[in-house]
Amino acid sequence: MPLSSVLAGLGLGLSLIVAIGAQNVFVLRQGIRREHVFAVAAICALSDLVLIVVGVSGIGAVLAAVPWLVEVIRWVGAAFLVGYGLLALRRALKPGGEALVAEDAAEAAGPADARAGTPGASPDSTASAARPAPAAVLAPARSRPARSTLTVAVLTCLALTWLNPHVYLDTVFLLGSVANSHGDERWAFAAGAGAASLAWFFALAYGARLLGRVLATPRAWRILDGVIAVVMFAIAASLVLPH
Repeated sequence: MPLSSVLAGLGLGLSLIVAIGAQNVFVLRQGIRREHVFAVAAICALSDLVLIVVGVSGIGAVLAAVPWLVEVIRWVGAAFLVGYGLLALRRALKPGGEALVAEDAAEAAGPADARAGTPGASPDSTASAARPAPAAVLAPARSRPARSTLTVAVLTCLALTWLNPHVYLDTVFLLGSVANSHGDERWAFAAGAGAASLAWFFALAYGARLLGRVLATPRAWRILDGVIAVVMFAIAASLVLPH
């Protein structure tokens, strides 16, 4: 397999998917919340692989002959992004907000409780365990966000992926055209682009956990959701406004 074509596909693939977009923002949020991380990353990567194959196989040229289909996807995608942005905006304005809790209250107080129930534990440790937990310990448990179901996460991920016209313009048309310019080496180019998608989405999803401490307060989550809302509205506007 020609290495030059693989590296060219890897470079173009990364340049097309690394930019902040609706799909990346969703993957980042799921990774930070540690919810259905593998499923979301796998859906995004596999969807990209399918679109790459579609583009390299020449079907992109066929879709280019049906401009009304891209137009329909453009408006449906914009409507979906506005709806998702409104949900994020509502979360941002919600007084309670959300917080990412790495440990629940029981785990946070676990060592003290364990010592209290162990033979030979000191009276001080037993007494301290018997006292009510301080508000600082109880607060994170009350602010723990409700987990989304796997079905909701999968459907949202599929919608953000397949209802985004940029996916077809970038992955199918642009990447497909560049790949076909490599002639017999186009599938080596496609392999590089596919590797870029796999590496990016799994790195983004699992690397997002490093932001756990940064987003450990309800205020931080409200700020994140506010940013998500702005990104969604901006992308939706870019889809429907004349360029």
